[in-house]
Amino acid sequence: MEQLSPQALKAILHSRRANIYYLEKCRVMQKDGRVLYLCETGKEKQYWNIPIANTTVILLGTGTSITQAAMRMLASAGVLVGFSGGGGTPLIAGCEIEWMTPQSEYRPTEYVQGWLSFWFDEAKRLKVARRFQQLRVEYLQSVWSKDKNLRHEGFHSDDAELSQALQTCNERISRAGDSQNLLLIEAQLTKTLYRIAARCTGQKSFVRDHQSESEANTFLNHGNYLAYGLAASTLWVLGIPHGFAVMHGKTRRGALVFDVADLVKDALILPWAFICSKEGATEQEFRQQCLQNFTNHKALDFMFNTVKSISLEEGVV
Repeated sequence: MEQLSPQALKAILHSRRANIYYLEKCRVMQKDGRVLYLCETGKEKQYWNIPIANTTVILLGTGTSITQAAMRMLASAGVLVGFSGGGGTPLIAGCEIEWMTPQSEYRPTEYVQGWLSFWFDEAKRLKVARRFQQLRVEYLQSVWSKDKNLRHEGFHSDDAELSQALQTCNERISRAGDSQNLLLIEAQLTKTLYRIAARCTGQKSFVRDHQSESEANTFLNHGNYLAYGLAASTLWVLGIPHGFAVMHGKTRRGALVFDVADLVKDALILPWAFICSKEGATEQEFRQQCLQNFTNHKALDFMFNTVKSISLEEGVV
């Protein structure tokens, strides 16, 4: 079979790619010019194709292995690979939220140059951090106002408690004097969203605990890592190192991934973690719901457009 060139593999823009894969108990390999994963059940062997030209991220869970040839093809197609625990969490390849990124000397330089033009100026960095939080709120309002499935589950953009919380949040964002204050504002809004989601799904005893094995907490962890994958892919394509964060970067080397993922987590992951928990969904069903949300609401496009516009416009102010 004819091998595809790296140029052909990159024909689909990353912002238009549809697939994120979580794999477990399988072997990823290259065969006949394609990347496949092999599942063995007893004496049977089943091969499944991975459409790498339309894939952004692959998470390899428990019981997985990958060949050098497969990694070479994934790198040629610009696919990020991460090793994780069962169910997609925790991410264990690299430090904090870091990824095995494809090597390329020919990614764009204009975005990292624009980003660095403001990053060393504390006042400008704070301005960008405020903008990130404002866009996060705007995106949530947009998604919750037009998503019929969310409205059917009781999540309404004009909910009195939500409207008041978002208005207060926006007012506090504009007055925030440093990134630590912004992180506090972000945490308080998310806490309110947890309360609203728990009320809508009848889980009023919910307490957010990253170590808890309750379904809602597990789904939140799992869905957040999917968002981190999109964010990491966005930054890799645009050539911006993960360490140049505007909010989370005090102790975490990959903190810009957190900043970018926060743009969509509350809007797309949070409500469905509660809904799927209420419905007794499996991890796979929840994951499929998250990926469908990313596609329906153009999450990757939103991340790309935000980072690009801030790099090229905010940075020169």
